[in-house]
Amino acid sequence: MQRTERYKQVIKWFELNMPVAETELNYANAFQLLVAVILSAQCTDKRVNMITPKLFEKLPDAQAMANATIDEIFELIRSCSYPNNKAKHLSAMAKMLINDFNGEVPSDINELQKLPGVGRKTANVVASVHFNIPAIAVDTHVFRVSARLGLTVNAKTPLASETQLKKYIPKDIWAIAHHWLILHGRYVCVARKPKCNTCGLSNYCAYFEQNKNEE
Repeated sequence: MQRTERYKQVIKWFELNMPVAETELNYANAFQLLVAVILSAQCTDKRVNMITPKLFEKLPDAQAMANATIDEIFELIRSCSYPNNKAKHLSAMAKMLINDFNGEVPSDINELQKLPGVGRKTANVVASVHFNIPAIAVDTHVFRVSARLGLTVNAKTPLASETQLKKYIPKDIWAIAHHWLILHGRYVCVARKPKCNTCGLSNYCAYFEQNKNEE
């Protein structure tokens, strides 16, 4: 299957079968989303959503988090992965928001990446989900699903994957495409044993084609 045709069919399938796709993280504003996405690195959204209610009750905004000690933040997030590093990042991130951004989360992707603990993926998520800026955040699910489907070819890094996806996916659906791929990777095209037999995308999937031919 030609690559452009593969993209066309995959997008068409998602539009029909997943017309609504959005983040599963719970948040009330840009700051809470930023914190939740930082916490979600190598951690499930389900776990993050268990942590954030108490965290946001105690530390609801950048000023409160900047005033908290790293140990206080750690105690509130200790059940997530890498709580030591994330507590340090959240503390430093909040302080920078207060000192450099008047306590407000910036919408610009480059500005977001200046914040401690914020890489390109996190910046893209916050920009697209909260500020409606066209972006495709490539996390582990997007990276894996894109490669398996054949949407990306020989993409060795998340940035390479992002570049290829942006080339072929119309800009006006970048944001929802990000969620399509994440949710498909989370529930169907899982890492160890993808559910190919029940996947509606198998007819357009390079991974499925290859495995079918090898049987």
